[in-house]
Amino acid sequence: MMNVYSNPLVERYGSKEMLENFSPNKKFSSWRRLWIALAESEKELGLNITDEQIAEMKKYVNDINYDVAAKRELEVRHDVMAHVHAFGVQAPKAAPIIHLGATSAYVGDNTDLIQIKDGYEILKKKFVNIFKNMSDFAMEYKDLPTLGFTHFQAAQLTTVGKRTTLWLQSLMLDFEELEFRMENMRFRGVKGTTGTQASFEELFNGDYDKVKQLDIMVSKKLGFDRRFMVTGQTYDRKIDSETLNLLSNIAQTAHKLTNDIRLLQHLKEIEEPFGKKQIGSSAMAYKRNPMRSERISSLAKFVIAMQQSTAMTAATQWFERTLDDSANKRLSVPQAFLAVDSILVIMQNIFDGMVVYPKMIEKRIMSELPFMATEYIIMEGVKNGGDRQELHERIREHSMEAGKQVKIEGKENDLIERILADEYFNIDKEKLIKILDPKNFIGFAPQQTVEFIEEEINPIIKKYEHLLGMEAGLRV
Repeated sequence: MMNVYSNPLVERYGSKEMLENFSPNKKFSSWRRLWIALAESEKELGLNITDEQIAEMKKYVNDINYDVAAKRELEVRHDVMAHVHAFGVQAPKAAPIIHLGATSAYVGDNTDLIQIKDGYEILKKKFVNIFKNMSDFAMEYKDLPTLGFTHFQAAQLTTVGKRTTLWLQSLMLDFEELEFRMENMRFRGVKGTTGTQASFEELFNGDYDKVKQLDIMVSKKLGFDRRFMVTGQTYDRKIDSETLNLLSNIAQTAHKLTNDIRLLQHLKEIEEPFGKKQIGSSAMAYKRNPMRSERISSLAKFVIAMQQSTAMTAATQWFERTLDDSANKRLSVPQAFLAVDSILVIMQNIFDGMVVYPKMIEKRIMSELPFMATEYIIMEGVKNGGDRQELHERIREHSMEAGKQVKIEGKENDLIERILADEYFNIDKEKLIKILDPKNFIGFAPQQTVEFIEEEINPIIKKYEHLLGMEAGLRV
């Protein structure tokens, strides 16, 4: 339908698996799985529910009669009761026991937690594949000197691989938080209307042990080893805020990383992939814009801003619950997941085909290196009999003149030629060329790169190697 709004996260950005995770089919089939788990557990604990009723429910767990539910919701103005009715139409023998003792939050909140948990799994796979690509890139260029920047001004040299480890380390911190969130996921479980389990007290004739077992059993059937010991009607909305904190952190890392790539592409040192038929500009045919990195930056801003929404919702819930979280949750949580999912796909795509231009990197190094090498040159001059203070003053004067050549007249840095022409330095040209080898100025960057990859990243890749092999094509 081209005459109604279409969400770009669906049409352009989100991956198939994340779109399925937040689809109506996933949502309402999860509701039905929850109703089946509740009925099975209630039967196992002694309630009068038959195998025939449960079998009838299972038959229609993925066959959802949306038309019946939609018609009923127009009448009752309640989505959960509309779907209870629709399920009962398909499974009439089970109709009397569907949703027995439960409240709407039983299916709504527990399904939200299932989708968050499964969303984390989807992101984890993408992280692992990014780690593999980026670590391979870092190792390939661990020895390639490049100009380091502080304040985006020329600083000491580093290597292309070492700079990549800085990006990787930020992603690793996000991944550690992701693992923590996954390991500490709790299920809302079976708690009743205000969390007191009063309706289940009635069903089980005051037997608290059975009600407690019901809570545990349903949680385990849905894949959760941990559950909230206490709730109001809903699970604590801090969970949504914490989830968006994590997604925002990933977005922050991606934004910083791709800003660096965009700046390096401007310097013509590194370039993201560019398709053979890709158009950079409708007017300027020669342009190769960093559109992948720019798209990540754009989506990242959206996610970072979205975090405030769940934070405000968590802060303003009243007592056991209010409904001013509902519309907000439906928008913020799925869309943030879809955006971060897309960010990670694009990032994987970038490092699938990142291009490095060593000659451009070397040219920029050599335009700055003479200034950085002055202390080494002074020490060499002292070895050859010169006075350090005199050498320092001469090199200061030569540096000022060379700087004028570069900044005012737009010429090449001629500091080395000036030093060679100054007989007081008494430095052999071949010796000076050796001093100016960029690899003399990169410190332990290569060793740091190797150690970081081997000790921090490779264990993650090895632990989750079964998740490797992801393709990262862009939809547009």
